[in-house]
Amino acid sequence: RFNFMMAADNDGFCYLRYDDTNPEKESQEYIDSISECVGWLGYTPKAVNFSSDYFQQLYDFAVELIKRGKAYVCHQTAKEMQEGRKEGVDSPYRNRTVEENLELFEGMRQGKFEEGECCLRMKGQMDHKNSNMRDHVAYRIKYTPHPHAGDKWCVYPTYDYTHCICDSIEHVSHSLCTLEFENRRESYYWLLDALDIFKPVVWEYSRLNISNTILSKRKIDALIKEGHVDSWRDPRLLTLEGLKRRGYTPAAINEFCDCIGVSRKGNENVVDVKLLEHFIRKDLDENAPRTYCVTDPIRVVIDNMGDDEEISNEADLFPGNPEKGKITYTLTKSIFIEEADFSEEPQAKYFGLTPEQPVRIFSGPYIKLKEVVKNEDGSLSHLVVEKVDEVEKKVKGCIHWVSEKYSINARVNLYDRLFTHENPKALGKDWMGAINPVSLIVKENARMWAHLSDIKPYDRFQFLRKGYFTVDEDSTDDLKILNCTVTLSESKDAKNLKK
Repeated sequence: RFNFMMAADNDGFCYLRYDDTNPEKESQEYIDSISECVGWLGYTPKAVNFSSDYFQQLYDFAVELIKRGKAYVCHQTAKEMQEGRKEGVDSPYRNRTVEENLELFEGMRQGKFEEGECCLRMKGQMDHKNSNMRDHVAYRIKYTPHPHAGDKWCVYPTYDYTHCICDSIEHVSHSLCTLEFENRRESYYWLLDALDIFKPVVWEYSRLNISNTILSKRKIDALIKEGHVDSWRDPRLLTLEGLKRRGYTPAAINEFCDCIGVSRKGNENVVDVKLLEHFIRKDLDENAPRTYCVTDPIRVVIDNMGDDEEISNEADLFPGNPEKGKITYTLTKSIFIEEADFSEEPQAKYFGLTPEQPVRIFSGPYIKLKEVVKNEDGSLSHLVVEKVDEVEKKVKGCIHWVSEKYSINARVNLYDRLFTHENPKALGKDWMGAINPVSLIVKENARMWAHLSDIKPYDRFQFLRKGYFTVDEDSTDDLKILNCTVTLSESKDAKNLKK
């Protein structure tokens, strides 16, 4: 958002460029995902480019570097290069002649060397205090076809070599990135100066960290490989695809980003996830119609209703705004209520149904318990109640319900924080030890009103007394799957975050 909004605020435009320099790590799946997410958030780039579009120009610039004495072919092993850069010691191949380097680099392109046998390095300054100036690798050998460029190349440029040159080729005015790249600014400008080509303005800002999750690509990959989450689209992840599947909207995400703003206060600050939740609650409170869903159903038989008797009542889809539509709820002899809304024993500050305490059902009458019917093993079979129009004492409990006749089965996914620790990154190597074992609870036997049988993926609702829910993309005509986007309650801490 920062890139696109900065461009828009300055009457400019923004490119979407894929830095696809490593053929072993590129896939069409990721390319499509990024493009879809950018569009979903509401942004349209001026052009969609690939670093691989510039492979020939990048190669030609590498040849020019060699001719200027600014690059050389090195036959050190990866370990030797790592040690040399750490100690600031020159490679023994650093002072090869221009002619020899040109011949060797052409040999690399023609496939005359094995992978890892040699590479092209930028000739910076090996004793420089900034290790990024110590002869970075510019080209490496990889005998892997490229998903975008095909099999034309067996030498591929590195990100550190490619990024700044592509910015220059595209005449990017401002190259914006997060603070961990700040120490690479010097090598960025060194390379452009070495080639005498256009230099953009580089500006770094703090990376976004959100509590109770991780945003590192490497760590997300580890979670997927070890089966803690399903994929990058898992609703417990705060990836854009995960947020979308959980039910977050572009408006809520963009408003959250506008609220936290952009700063240069370091990469370790953590934004409380409750603030993100506030903005989706605000969005869905205005736009999600209300209805009922019972996630842990208990069957209730209304004794003083006939088998075919029905009582219909209308309710607002948006309470207090009847002009936005109404829905009809039909009471029948057999209904379902939540298991948590019944107790055989009286409890302090409990407002559900008990042998001594009636309740009211939304858009319906009061009900009083007559009998608790048990199975042979002592488990609960069903309840028998009677409906009444009036009660002697004031009833505080008002519960949701669905008709057995006019309801359908559904699967409901209830989500909690993926990590129990606010900042799992701070735990170092033990970060996986903070994974929440109950971050997902699946309710396989939920019941919801049959008028929801035609809902489609990404439709959103508020289930009264439950939370905001979104239809999952894996829903079918035979089984509706709903993801809990966010609960209804907002803590005082979250409200204070917005002040």
